[in-house]
Amino acid sequence: MKGLFLDANQDLADVFHKVSLPGDPQVDVHLQEDIEPSELARLMAGYDFILDDHTSLPTAVMAQCRQLKHVIFLGTGARSYMNPEELAALGITAHIIKGYGDTAVAEHAIALMWAATRGLASMDRGMRSGQWMRSEGMQLTGKNIGLIGFGGIAEEVARIAGGSGMKVLAWNRTPKTAAGVEFVPLERLLAESHVVSLHLLLNDDTRGFLSAERIGLMRKGAILVNTARGAVVDEAAMIVALEAGDIAHAALDVFDVEPLPHPHKLSTMENVTLSAHSAFRTPEATETLIRRALDIAQRVVTG
Repeated sequence: MKGLFLDANQDLADVFHKVSLPGDPQVDVHLQEDIEPSELARLMAGYDFILDDHTSLPTAVMAQCRQLKHVIFLGTGARSYMNPEELAALGITAHIIKGYGDTAVAEHAIALMWAATRGLASMDRGMRSGQWMRSEGMQLTGKNIGLIGFGGIAEEVARIAGGSGMKVLAWNRTPKTAAGVEFVPLERLLAESHVVSLHLLLNDDTRGFLSAERIGLMRKGAILVNTARGAVVDEAAMIVALEAGDIAHAALDVFDVEPLPHPHKLSTMENVTLSAHSAFRTPEATETLIRRALDIAQRVVTG
């Protein structure tokens, strides 16, 4: 069996070669970040498995790849790029990789939170244009942070936020406990949290999870941080709440459509801080990610 790293850039290719071991399966590295659907069948022909960083894999196209049996998605958000159930019906198993960047994403979520509460992005923009920008921010010590979803990333956010003197509330779809964290009903979390941070995997149950109704339950003037997936939030309802001041600020690393189209309403709003789906991008996380993908490939090959 042989594999293809479908959509590597040079940085990922360098990491791939750095972490590869002599006993790893054969994987060809294809240096092309943007791949049209019409190119996919040709590129994947002759391969038994692929590593996919960010390329959408339409089911109709995948049906043409009769030799392909495994897709190893480099991350957790495979559903943003493919339909795993439809692929399974074609005999193609989709694999995801969890936990590789928990600390990296958590640190980014905390960075977005601090940037939002102190207006750092707005001050930076203003000062670069010659204005002396001064603004009053929120002091977070003693404030509540509410974590929606409590996996490895949220656990790291809880550790950092708790160490900063914040009270950590959390809600999870299944019962959990954690030191220093108070698990509460979702309605209470939304009503009491000065900062709401999203940590849900995207699936059919969580798509649009933070709906207009749930946004309406949030504490007025709260900060919203999203490093999960854009589609877990009703984007239109979030924008309405931002315009009304019901949400004081949104700090976002993920969006409904990526890259974020230009122009876009979110990019024109002063009470929005943006980053380009980069929360997981640290050398440590990337090396762990690629190594775990190769470990999955090894298991695939050896059965």
